[in-house]
Amino acid sequence: MGKPKPTLLTRRRLLLGLGSLGLAGAAAAWFRRSPAIAVRVPPVEGDLPQFGESLSPMAMLRDFDYGTAKQENGRTVREFHLTADTATLELNRAVSFVSWNYNGRVPGPTLRVKEGDRVRIIFHNEGGHSHSIHFHGIHPAEMDGVDPVRNGDEVVYEFDAKPFGLHLYHCHIEPVTRHLSKGLYGLFIVDPPQGRSPADELVLIMAGYDTNDDDRNELYAFNGIPDYFYDRPIRIYQNQPVRIYLLNAIEFESAATFHLHANFFKVYPTGMTLTPTTESDVVTLGTMERHIIEFSYIYPGTYMFHPHQDLIAEHGCMGKFEVLPA
Repeated sequence: MGKPKPTLLTRRRLLLGLGSLGLAGAAAAWFRRSPAIAVRVPPVEGDLPQFGESLSPMAMLRDFDYGTAKQENGRTVREFHLTADTATLELNRAVSFVSWNYNGRVPGPTLRVKEGDRVRIIFHNEGGHSHSIHFHGIHPAEMDGVDPVRNGDEVVYEFDAKPFGLHLYHCHIEPVTRHLSKGLYGLFIVDPPQGRSPADELVLIMAGYDTNDDDRNELYAFNGIPDYFYDRPIRIYQNQPVRIYLLNAIEFESAATFHLHANFFKVYPTGMTLTPTTESDVVTLGTMERHIIEFSYIYPGTYMFHPHQDLIAEHGCMGKFEVLPA
């Protein structure tokens, strides 16, 4: 089988997709749980700089990969193609970083299925080193992704998606810290069968970059590029529910927090509940810990979000929401 081609969301496709009212296509069919709510996604204005070949952080916000749906033996199979490779990522105008990645992007694609789907991942390694894909969740031992896949080889991971929640995948080849810090990670969303209530859904993944190989991070980022959302605020609408799929993928730090200015959010730990367990404006996440958080803003304006570890925030992990009048 030849090397699968990653599908990149171009700026034109992003503008076409985000400029309309409501949720289109497959995403619209995903929501079946609550009364109909017209979810509006603000159009993206201006350029979306891409630092290198990777998808821009702004495009990653709402880029969910539902795979190719097939019907086999009376059930839904969702098939995905993931390729491990290397690419130079320009973290800013002065610093370049050689990433190890899935499908040419850091973080990797956000894979999305429903509980009970059969998941099939065709993994091809073109990364120059042995790599693998380890999925969080429940699956047989032979699908655990801890065995190395040599450069040039291909394997197929297949399992039932369970339980519902916000999970992730990453390379599990030693030294695992190095493979993760170089960029081999991504979110794996398993939705409950009945879906969740409609909302403007966003992916935010915190990560760090060891740019001089001293096992310490010099830069940090949301969705791959330091300070991207500080310079280019995320546009959302006033009085509209926002759901964030939040992951802390920072290596070399024991924990990081997420803080939202001038607001509070509901927390769904690991996404494994349909009922929030707490409400706060700061949540703490250990390495590879993740939560779903939900909120809405009642006042228009621009509001910051960041870890409350100032060193992490001040070295790139800082962003803003621009709340538009409803």
